[in-house]
Amino acid sequence: MSARSLFVTGTDTGVGKTVVACTVLRQLAADGQRAVGFKPVASGCETTPHGLRNDDALALQAASGLSAAYDQINPYAFAPPIAPHLAAAAVGQTVRISVLDQAHAALAACADWVIVEGAGGWAVPLNDDLSFGGWVAQRDWPVLLVVGMRLGCINHAMLSVEAISRRARLVGWVANGLAERMDAYDETLACLKRQIAVPFWGEIATGRPHGAQLDLSRLAQLRCETTDDAGPP
Repeated sequence: MSARSLFVTGTDTGVGKTVVACTVLRQLAADGQRAVGFKPVASGCETTPHGLRNDDALALQAASGLSAAYDQINPYAFAPPIAPHLAAAAVGQTVRISVLDQAHAALAACADWVIVEGAGGWAVPLNDDLSFGGWVAQRDWPVLLVVGMRLGCINHAMLSVEAISRRARLVGWVANGLAERMDAYDETLACLKRQIAVPFWGEIATGRPHGAQLDLSRLAQLRCETTDDAGPP
């Protein structure tokens, strides 16, 4: 079996990528599909008896519709709560693309879908040579953009849409309400719906990260396309 992959990115850090990725995973599982989360690189991890662990990666693991070891879901875990490539450098490591590809291939071999969550936004570097966006574009994975509904999000959303669309297939976006409802929320959401020329998959209500239902009809179309290759193009 070889899976399709969906890359979940955001307008910034802390905008709800994990909430959205977990929602997608749970809906796919409820639909009878074998879906697994993948957090290639995570910083800000905590030391546990089992090693470094990241809350986002653990949430993806719990929401996945099939069992996978933590190290498969999160191959690079770093303690410093800074940009992943800087966190790697701080501990004398380099994020190697071959490691990410191998981890992804192992998950894809036993799943229908691999839901890949980035770190920060689209242009965050993985190492000195390649960004998250560059890695995803090379693999031609479809991209779902999460817009954190807070002051400044219109600008952040439109810049992200432009950057993603230059290199990859932006297949949809989700509005995440975050913990506190922003001023002029409804007006901002209406503006974004007018401005973003890709399908709106739905909204995570303010303060209600669980129980949302997103429109995953686009995923059914993508599933009919040729499945991902195991490695880079």
